Amino acid sequence: MKSILAGIDFADDSASVAQQLIGVTLLVNGIGGRIVETEAYDGLDPASHTFSGITPRNAAMFGPPAHAYVYRSYGIHWCLNFVCREPGHGAGVLIRAIEPLAGLDVMRERRGVDELRLLCSGPGKVCQALGVSHLQNRLDLNAPPFLLLPREDEVTVLAGPRIGISKAMEVPWRFVLAGSPYLSKPMRSEVKLN
Repeated sequence: MKSILAGIDFADDSASVAQQLIGVTLLVNGIGGRIVETEAYDGLDPASHTFSGITPRNAAMFGPPAHAYVYRSYGIHWCLNFVCREPGHGAGVLIRAIEPLAGLDVMRERRGVDELRLLCSGPGKVCQALGVSHLQNRLDLNAPPFLLLPREDEVTVLAGPRIGISKAMEVPWRFVLAGSPYLSKPMRSEVKLN
């Protein structure tokens, strides 16, 4: 099973994969853009869905790597994660925001907003704009409807505390593209990684 995609080895730890995904282009059925914000989660992390073990809801996150884990947040929004590490570990990367580049008219129709900055500036918005739902859960990222393209340029990545969680909030596993106007929220504190 292929775990290297867009130059990233998804068998690596989730923090490394989350950082490397910044600047990668994500397309779902040809709709998408450049990933500008991610968050890493690991099985030993109390904020992770996998911390308490495998359940029917989180089973996809236990592998294999380079597959999708899609879940509903607060019973409302779908959220897309990329599974990492070895099968059985339970780790992944949440796609928090992208810079919209392809299929803008479709995204605007799905989201019901015109402003480019608001189309994909949050994990629920990303899924709504890209048409991601439970139907993509467990699908291979190496095959349609997914397409991941490597970074075209060098990027500056910043790291800071994750948001929207109540446990392990201080862990600096939120990664963003420096200067991007498409983030879900501004960074509270940050460290430049490259």
